[in-house]
Amino acid sequence: MISTQYVSEIRLRREGVESFDRYPFSLAAVRTLEKLELHPSVTFFVGENGSGKSTLLEAIAVSCGFNAEGGSRNFRFGTRESHSELHRFLRIARGFPRPRGGFFLRAESFFNVATEIEKLDAEPGPGPPIGPAYGDRSLHEQSHGEAFLALLVNRFHGEGLYLLDEPEAALSPSRQLAVITRIHDLVKAKSQFIIATHSPILMAYPHACIYSFSQNGIRRVAYEDTEHCRITRDFLLNPKRMLNVLMEPPSGVDGP
Repeated sequence: MISTQYVSEIRLRREGVESFDRYPFSLAAVRTLEKLELHPSVTFFVGENGSGKSTLLEAIAVSCGFNAEGGSRNFRFGTRESHSELHRFLRIARGFPRPRGGFFLRAESFFNVATEIEKLDAEPGPGPPIGPAYGDRSLHEQSHGEAFLALLVNRFHGEGLYLLDEPEAALSPSRQLAVITRIHDLVKAKSQFIIATHSPILMAYPHACIYSFSQNGIRRVAYEDTEHCRITRDFLLNPKRMLNVLMEPPSGVDGP
């Protein structure tokens, strides 16, 4: 039966990998990857820095036709060739119908995307400028967080496939709540999201599928069992106690 979600499953073509001792195949999340089933609405990749969640998200994005540094499928630029070859070893199960639009948002290279938009609009061409599709102000004339929200509000539409890599990087807690609202509006309009994040606020989106990346590979977890939720909850319940533990000098060493 053909799936109705845009991306339903990710498989690693293990037979094509020459060695699991070299990057990115040496990452536990990749080395142990067989099949990853994605939620039709929202899937989260969570885990410690260096666990491979952004590497896998990037490979999925490139496999789906997006530019490695971010943007829509129409973007073809590169300021630095830094993405891995993992995308060549992924088998993406796509459903029917195909998404009408999409975007790959990378927090670390969104500046480059904004620059490319201005560059394209400065060059003569037969089509209309693309900047207005992102709002009535240049992305470079806004703060990082404002530009992120402008992108979600103006450029993201229903029936789209959206891959977001750490979208919370420039957002305050209240703006992260606004992102949840926007994601929900787009999900109701038949969009699908795959999001790599450290934010316990974003990953609280109800009914989402959460995959935890660790040295043991990838496993599905409940929101309450994520390290992000547990650490944040414990800290907020008693910040003074946790700070005392964190700031306590080692045994035998006098404090300041």
